[in-house]
Amino acid sequence: MIKDEATILPAYKPPKARSLLEPHRLFLMAVFAGIFACAVIYMRWDWLPKYQDRLIAGIWQTLVLLFTTAFFGFLLAVPLGLAQVTGPRPLKWLANGFCTIIRGTPLLLQLWLLYYGLGSLFAQFPEIRQSFMWPYLRQAWPYGFTALMLSFAAYEGEVMRGAFAGVPRGELEAARAFGMGRFTMFRRIWLPRAIQRSLPTLNGETVLQLKSTPLVATITVVDTYAVISKVRQDTFLTYEPLLLLALIYLILTGILVAGFRFLENRIPSRGA
Repeated sequence: MIKDEATILPAYKPPKARSLLEPHRLFLMAVFAGIFACAVIYMRWDWLPKYQDRLIAGIWQTLVLLFTTAFFGFLLAVPLGLAQVTGPRPLKWLANGFCTIIRGTPLLLQLWLLYYGLGSLFAQFPEIRQSFMWPYLRQAWPYGFTALMLSFAAYEGEVMRGAFAGVPRGELEAARAFGMGRFTMFRRIWLPRAIQRSLPTLNGETVLQLKSTPLVATITVVDTYAVISKVRQDTFLTYEPLLLLALIYLILTGILVAGFRFLENRIPSRGA
């Protein structure tokens, strides 16, 4: 008994966070501060107060698209990943085929097929035009939402497939030995462990989803990119609006990464 206790591995201790005062980080911060100061002093920003309300509304639209499509896409990704691991075989083929098609075609093409293809098809049916759904189906945002959600679900479905398959079988067998049913085991053991394993990749996929949202501007959804494009058309400025757009997405990305890092640190893990 004493020998078995001695072989237990010690608790995992995460590495210490690196200091911001390291020389190369100080140099990069100085360069960034210099670029920011030059941009503020030597570039035109007199147009900003005129468009600030539109920018706020565009950022809000971007965030709503990001979080809703990521949330519902993840809800769809869980059964997609589970079907590829557990079957049955026809369902496994369907899930694998869906992920392959969505991941193998450009998101812009999917967006246009939904908006210009399916959207124009709906308009040909009087029953749909006279239904309560037509005021929504005639707008662009449902098609942008659907395209982004399906794209996130396909990519994250592959991530969840690997996460489900990577959960140690010993943990599942121990759950069965304790008399857990399939659903209880899935809810308490398999799904939480798979989500824990997929968090770093989920972080990257969510950041990529944020960078994909500007594509909805091509179907007239007014997001942050659409507002910046309007500013460029009205003011004939190139660098100032684009630099502001880059800064907005950089800040949003930093917030997302920090949020996921905080979540990862809050979840206890064990060393191998």
